[in-house]
Amino acid sequence: MLEKVASWPEEDQEELAEVAREIEARRAGVYQLSDDERGAVRAGMDAARRGDFAPDSEMEEFYQLHRKV
Repeated sequence: MLEKVASWPEEDQEELAEVAREIEARRAGVYQLSDDERGAVRAGMDAARRGDFAPDSEMEEFYQLHRKV
């Protein structure tokens, strides 16, 4: 199966790599952030340092949407 992956489009190969990272993290007990995830975390931390948070109305909408009943 892994030999076939080389002929897949790059985005499919990256999707497979992400799933493999998740499996490895579960097996090893340590999750390794991808470069995209690391960048998103940095951007979020920078926003928090600036005090740039979502308004309460947006957070309430989010909680309403994702609240388990």
